[in-house]
Amino acid sequence: MDVTKLQLYATNSWRFLRYFVRRCAQDKISVTAGHLTYVSSLALVPLIAVMFSGFAAFPMFADMRKEIQNLIVTNLIPTSSDAINGYINEFAGNASQMTTIGVVFLVVVAIMLLMTIDTAINRIWRNYQRRRLPIAIAIYWMLLTLGPLLMGSGLAISSYVVSLASFADTYVSGLQSAILTIVPYITSILAFLLLYVLMPNRVVRIKHAIWGALLATILFELGKYGFTEYITRFPSYEAIYGALATIPILLVWMYLSWNIVLLGAELTASIEEFNEREEPGTDHLPAD
Repeated sequence: MDVTKLQLYATNSWRFLRYFVRRCAQDKISVTAGHLTYVSSLALVPLIAVMFSGFAAFPMFADMRKEIQNLIVTNLIPTSSDAINGYINEFAGNASQMTTIGVVFLVVVAIMLLMTIDTAINRIWRNYQRRRLPIAIAIYWMLLTLGPLLMGSGLAISSYVVSLASFADTYVSGLQSAILTIVPYITSILAFLLLYVLMPNRVVRIKHAIWGALLATILFELGKYGFTEYITRFPSYEAIYGALATIPILLVWMYLSWNIVLLGAELTASIEEFNEREEPGTDHLPAD
């Protein structure tokens, strides 16, 4: 690569970075993340209950239900996951005794949360026209079922590979640790990719969405590590909130997570818009 091409690449990269930052500021993703955090705090448990109910139709994942639940809860709440797990198990036990009307209510609450996410994501893509209800419900149900099944498949594949590695004598520990390290990143990338491709009410190219999924995955893993370190090393929240400390931890982490999800969506939409502009030399933002 000669000097001219390198300078052109650096100029375009800087122009895109400015475009991306200004677009995030214009869309006020921190405000949207706060709204999604409020809605999620009301609908998180019904959403997880509906997701886990789908395992009843797939006996092959019955034995992995607890592992998948631990994986989801650990990613949703990097600290106090044991307490949240206990609440979810108690709620799931109560949900199994609910009437048909109660189960329908759970599904409606879960779908309403997905509708709120749908609206926020499509606002980033400047899509204000709603899907037809049957199509929207089909997409929401696909996300509710494919998300846990994707994690279950990842765990099944990793368990199978680890079982094959157990026959080796030299590379067992190294291969197992590599698998356990890589699989969470792969499942996170696929989950974000699924969200950014299916949720917008337009055609989103995978080659654009993969960059948003990569950014969201990296920030998500860094956020989990940093948040866990902060909570572990500075546990002053326990002295303030006492037994209720789990609630502010959950809210803060959900707010941080939604900011990360929206940043990945903004990056995907920005790449599409930046590449589609007729005049590459301009860096104005598209009108609302």
